[in-house]
Amino acid sequence: MSAHEWYIENRAAYVARSLEPDEERTFRDHLVRCEACTREVDRLARDLGWLTMGVTPVAPAPGLARRMAAEILDRPSRWRRRLPLAAAAAALLAAGGGLLMLQSRERHLERLLAAREGRLTALEDTLSVLRRANNVLQAQISMDGHQGGLVIFQDAVSHRWCVIVHGLPPAPADSVYQFWFITQTGMIRSVEVHADMQRPAFMTLPMPGVAAPVMGAALTVEPAVSRSSEPQGAMLAHLVF
Repeated sequence: MSAHEWYIENRAAYVARSLEPDEERTFRDHLVRCEACTREVDRLARDLGWLTMGVTPVAPAPGLARRMAAEILDRPSRWRRRLPLAAAAAALLAAGGGLLMLQSRERHLERLLAAREGRLTALEDTLSVLRRANNVLQAQISMDGHQGGLVIFQDAVSHRWCVIVHGLPPAPADSVYQFWFITQTGMIRSVEVHADMQRPAFMTLPMPGVAAPVMGAALTVEPAVSRSSEPQGAMLAHLVF
C-alpha cells in the first residue's frame, strides 16, 4: 500500500471521527497538502452529516464509533490486492506440474471472493438504509451492569430497517436476545441478536410478511429453546413510532 492509499481508505473514518488521535492529526495535516482528499472529505461530510439529526443523544460505549465505522464502511480492497499475488503463486505451482492443486486453489479463491462480494453487497444495502432513513429510534439498555443501546434506522422507500445493538454482554446461559416487530395485532418474532462486547451487532431487516402495520420494535431475553409467538422473557427495550 502506498502512503496515499492509506489516506484514501481512511477518508470515511476521518469524517466519522473514528481514527485514533495520532491518525486524525496525521490525516488533518495531509488535507492541507491534498486537494483530492479535501474534496472527498467535504463530500462525505455533506452526505453523512445528517445521521445525528433528530436523535436524542445517548452516551456511546467506548470505541463504538470506530467499530461501527469499520463494520459499515469496510471494503474488500485489501483482498482484491492480494489476488495477483495468489495468481502468481498458483502459476508457479502449475509450471511445476501441480495443475490439480492450481485448480483447487482457483476454486478456493473464487469462493472467498464470492463471499467477500456478498458481504460488500450486504454492507451497501445497510448504507442505503442509513442514508435514506426517514425515522430514527433509539433506547438505552442496562444489562448485568453494562450500558448498551438499541438504534433503529427506518427507510420508508425500501421498507427495510437497519438495527444496531451495542454494548451488551453475551446473553445469559440457555438464553438468547430476541428482536421483535410490534404490529397493531401483536408481536412478530424476528431474528436472534448475537451480542458481543467487542463490536456492535448490525442487522438489515425487511418488514414481516403480515397485513397489520408495523408500529415499533422490542428486544427481549428469551429461553433458548422457546419458539413462542409472544415474548416470555424480560423486556430490554420497547420502541414505538
